[in-house]
Amino acid sequence: MLNFVFNNATKLIFGRDTHREIGGLIRERAERILLHYGGGSIKRSGLYDQVTSSLREHGVSWTELAGVQPNPRLSLVRRGIDLCRQENLRFILAVGGGSVIDSAKAIAMGVDLAGDIWDMFERRLEPQTALPVATILTIPAAGSESSYNTVITNDTTQVKRGCRGELLRPVFSIINPELFFTLPHNQMAHGVCDMMSHIFERYFTRTEKTDLTDGLCESTLKTIMRNARILNRDGSDYDAWAEIAFAGNIAHNNLLGLGRMQDWACHAMEHELSALYDVPHGAGLAVITPAWMKYIHTKHPEMFVQFAANVMGVGGSARASETMALEAITRLERFFAELGLPLTLGALGIDDAKLEFMAKRLTGFDGNREQRIGNFESLGWEDILAIYRLAR
Repeated sequence: MLNFVFNNATKLIFGRDTHREIGGLIRERAERILLHYGGGSIKRSGLYDQVTSSLREHGVSWTELAGVQPNPRLSLVRRGIDLCRQENLRFILAVGGGSVIDSAKAIAMGVDLAGDIWDMFERRLEPQTALPVATILTIPAAGSESSYNTVITNDTTQVKRGCRGELLRPVFSIINPELFFTLPHNQMAHGVCDMMSHIFERYFTRTEKTDLTDGLCESTLKTIMRNARILNRDGSDYDAWAEIAFAGNIAHNNLLGLGRMQDWACHAMEHELSALYDVPHGAGLAVITPAWMKYIHTKHPEMFVQFAANVMGVGGSARASETMALEAITRLERFFAELGLPLTLGALGIDDAKLEFMAKRLTGFDGNREQRIGNFESLGWEDILAIYRLAR
């Protein structure tokens, strides 16, 4: 096990009707805020009226910035930064899923920044200042409600980049599973795949003697799969949503990654897809993850035997490690198919035209040098291209 420091400052407020407490919770910290959200779904559901009524009741005024899209855009982040500066807003409430929360975090780190916000993402700098952010979660998926990460797409260059730092963890996040009952089925499926991928990026490791976090990863993965199957039949099952929401939070607050080397190659490869083709992040991961597993499993048989036996329920002998690994990958694909997720790039509407371009751009390949990705298995552009081709 590796050395680690863990400090999660986000207060989680979990359960029925908890979103109605928002006005009082914010009034303890601010009187004027930026209210940040996506499209019209929070108005159609009545959530907008409930939130603003609570804010008004507790004497909190707000300025709105709507319009966050999936794969949140840099252009809207810049508008938010300007708005906070002009209105002297020093607190942000994000009402939405991971895209809204990531957009809010990017705005928060840009308000007091002397330079351009995109430099922080391009140079992967840790923010030294950020406004406080609070969230009301409407889509359990990204885990951004208590993570130290944000991911933004530059809509001019079609480049997607992440930034992270402890200052980006929200000060508090409200998770009410009742708010998920009206989610479209595909958003549930995309969210499930995203949170599973967050665990895979930590679970598949070269670090040894990590029994506790191995077990936590495996238990969380099985919890997600079991309850996703319930939601596949009944999208208004409170208990299943509660398990999924809690699991999605645990999946990305980094508890499961403590003391172990993490990978993050699948996320990097998917970011190229969603930056260029604007596909849903979870859908892209459903395509990339099994292809990555097929490409690398023979180099790490012991880890894939463990995954096969402890997560996917594959019986057999470690002497038949490849058979067990392939069966586990097949079962994972079947699970994704049960949820209606795509399994190929073709199903996402992506052809071969830009596969090599994406692989080279991802590694910064210039003919002589490249920055390889992944820690579980180090990948150069030719490896990435091979994985993209396996995903066709």
